[in-house]
Amino acid sequence: MRWALVKVAVAVTVMVVVAFAVPLGLVIKEMAGDRAFSNAERQAAAIGPTLSITTDRDNLERAVASTQAGADGRMAVHVPATEEPGSLPLEIGTRRAAEKDLRTVRRLGRASITEVAGGSALLQPTAIGSSLGSAPIAIVEVYVPEKEVSNGVTTAWLMLAAVGVALIVGSVAVADRLGLRMVEPAQRLAGAAQALGEGKLGVRVPEEGPPELRSAAVAFNSMADQVVQLLSNERELAADLSHRLRTPLTVLRLNAASLGEGPAADQTRAAVAQLEREVDTIIRTAREAKPPTTAAGAAGGCDVSEVVRERMDFWSALAEDEGRTVRLAGVGRPVRIPVARTEMVAALDALLGNVFRHTTEGTAFSVDVHNGEDAVIVLVSDAGPGIADPRAALARGNSGGTEGSTGLGLDIVRRVAESTGGDVRIGRSVLGGTEVRIWIGLDGWRSPGASRGHRPRRRKRGAAGRRAAEV
Repeated sequence: MRWALVKVAVAVTVMVVVAFAVPLGLVIKEMAGDRAFSNAERQAAAIGPTLSITTDRDNLERAVASTQAGADGRMAVHVPATEEPGSLPLEIGTRRAAEKDLRTVRRLGRASITEVAGGSALLQPTAIGSSLGSAPIAIVEVYVPEKEVSNGVTTAWLMLAAVGVALIVGSVAVADRLGLRMVEPAQRLAGAAQALGEGKLGVRVPEEGPPELRSAAVAFNSMADQVVQLLSNERELAADLSHRLRTPLTVLRLNAASLGEGPAADQTRAAVAQLEREVDTIIRTAREAKPPTTAAGAAGGCDVSEVVRERMDFWSALAEDEGRTVRLAGVGRPVRIPVARTEMVAALDALLGNVFRHTTEGTAFSVDVHNGEDAVIVLVSDAGPGIADPRAALARGNSGGTEGSTGLGLDIVRRVAESTGGDVRIGRSVLGGTEVRIWIGLDGWRSPGASRGHRPRRRKRGAAGRRAAEV
């Protein structure tokens, strides 16, 4: 917008300067010519009194020499022969005009200007003697050089050009300042909108500039205030809803404590404790002053191998009870990723929970971690029936028609992957069922202690948490 205003100002100013400067320059040129020829006429008229008295050469030469043009050699007098016996034509000075031009002026009886070499010549007819009616006509020729005709014209044109350039520069400066007054508020508004999109909820725009931009700034600030208020209400609602779960959780924990000993009782108590921790995490996060973001928790990242081992320890007991064969690979070395530990745990639990929820007992599954140069891939595979429409399953809230599914689990996984620049793919696994591939982009992020490559890890069956790990 700023340069557009400058271009418009330049175009308008140039048109105005041309419209006024060109005619004025032509008028100046005409005035210079008129001044030169008027001066020549005055000098030619100065010879008239002498011609009216005498045609003596000496007297005429002295009269010619007394004028400026005559002294400069630019005046000539052409006296024709009279009717007196022995009279001859008289030429004083250097003649530059053609003979035919002299005859034309004598015949017409009025002054004339003719073109000659190097300039122009003024031919002024003057009657000889006191009787103007019958006296012969002498012609006074005054030579006007071209430089005298254009004297001062170049200087005047240069001054006009300088004034025109000054007007153009001034218009550019004024247009630039006006454009700056409009562009700066617009740039501040655009920057604030970008900052708000990046999660900086405290950004506001000064209400400056033209009325339209001031109105836009007022609307933006009002919108930002509404966004902050809506997010605050949402966090309060999440905290209140989560807090309501404390009462049934307390009853569940007390009932689980009375189950006695055994694998099922231990598993139930562990699940209740995990549920209590998740609810506490939701309440603390919702009560924070700022909404949580993946980037904030990913500053230190986590060790995905450690997370996988920990969660597989949790799920292994249930897998053994249902007769599921489990394969775990690629977790023998630390593998750092730019994802918060809590979010990686939530994503992995969502995938493993889907395996137990949507496949029959005895269905095998596996978890593989592949560490590459620019990405880490986590594969969760099973030998179940698979997913009929993988694309629809990745959409938030879409269960793909599976009974008892909300469709939010895969959305949690997708958001974790996309926060690092990666993605999630669903396909057919080597076990014959579903394979969910989590591509976690590193994008130059790698902790100094991270390692490259992976080594398969072989786990043996234990007593309480035994599972089969096939590499």
